[in-house]
Amino acid sequence: MKKNVIIIGAAGRDFHNFNTYFRGNANYNVVAFTAAQIPDIDGRKYPKELAGEDLYPAGIPIYAEQDLPKLIVDLKVDDCVFSYSDVPYTRVMNLSAVVNAAGANFMLLGHKDTMVSSSKPVIAVGATRTGCGKSQTSRRIIEILMEKGLKVVAVRHPMPYGDLNAQKVQRFATVEDLKKHKCTIEEMEEYEPHVVRGNVIYAGVDYEAILREAEKDPDGCDVILWDGGNNDFPFFKPDLMVGVADPLRPGAEVSYYPGEVVARMSDVIVINKIDSASLENINIVRDNLAKINPSAIIVDGASPLSVDKPELIRGKRVLVVEDGPTLTHGEMKIGAGVVAALKYGAGELVDPRPYTVGKLSETFAIYPNIGTLLPAMGYGDEQVRDLEKTIENTPCDAVVIATPIDLSRIVKINKPSVKVGYDLQEIGTPNLTGILDEFVKKHNLVK
Repeated sequence: MKKNVIIIGAAGRDFHNFNTYFRGNANYNVVAFTAAQIPDIDGRKYPKELAGEDLYPAGIPIYAEQDLPKLIVDLKVDDCVFSYSDVPYTRVMNLSAVVNAAGANFMLLGHKDTMVSSSKPVIAVGATRTGCGKSQTSRRIIEILMEKGLKVVAVRHPMPYGDLNAQKVQRFATVEDLKKHKCTIEEMEEYEPHVVRGNVIYAGVDYEAILREAEKDPDGCDVILWDGGNNDFPFFKPDLMVGVADPLRPGAEVSYYPGEVVARMSDVIVINKIDSASLENINIVRDNLAKINPSAIIVDGASPLSVDKPELIRGKRVLVVEDGPTLTHGEMKIGAGVVAALKYGAGELVDPRPYTVGKLSETFAIYPNIGTLLPAMGYGDEQVRDLEKTIENTPCDAVVIATPIDLSRIVKINKPSVKVGYDLQEIGTPNLTGILDEFVKKHNLVK
């Protein structure tokens, strides 16, 4: 008898776990996915074309996670597989209690059954929490490799919020490709910094198919760079695993799933933001990492800021706009925008909460601890419109934008704006240059 399975997810790891472990598996029948974290992704179906038409001719329905207890009973579910990231251990075990109380088993899949092997050398970047700085770490690694004359193809953790069939395999080589694929703000924030630097990035739904396309990319491929999302562990088997930890959230490296998995399996761990964290918190992170992964190479890193119009900040009332996921399920209270506003003498950080509309109001209701920051939420056209209206409504002298993309290209901003940038800067040795020198030699990649 096949076991009936529900995969508990958030439009990313859940689909990958299905594709690599359950699709075509004669022992299981996946009766549903559930959705959380990301708005408006339930109510869809995982299409039959991706699920396998022979076994799933009607596709697989996606329900809201809040319906899980009823679904377990109604669909006679045997196993529930937890498949999303950046979750505190208490939340994981609370959900396991819900599943067990309804009569089903609670499962977590490891990397042995979910990683895909590549014919190319793979460097993977992950983190202990959303917002640690793994994207800037990925960019730094790519810059070093490109300086050596190597062709690097990046592959990003999935964000399939649209037509899943159309998003099976996506390739981004130019900014125009972002428009072609109808990317959300969240997707653009991850893809655009790569393409403007001259390297190709892939994403989508079916990551074995994506990997095979990346390996034979028409522009060439010497190295695959896995640019992980949230704090998930890689979909591809890495030859070098780089983790990023955040001393602004000390203790998260041993209290979040699967952030601790990333910390334990990393060959190299970047302790980022040491320029803005306290020595006490930096040492807490160092001690925790030494206990769980004493063999990892530790790289100290900072995130120096660049501000294009600091004169618009000093003494002014400013609205700070930060990366959405970092503020929501990443739970960051102080991002680059706040640091820049304080550094350049802002008179006041304006609270946007009285002025939010629509989906932005819902975001603050779901995540009430965001505080006096505005998350750049843009998972769909309605959220983008609500973001634009909220900025328009908020009385301020200037808008401080600390998103990875030029937000003014997507959203009309009716006030003076300041762009904040940030990149990884390694402090002392060991550093990524030396580590990558060894990687290049080991894999005979010297040009």
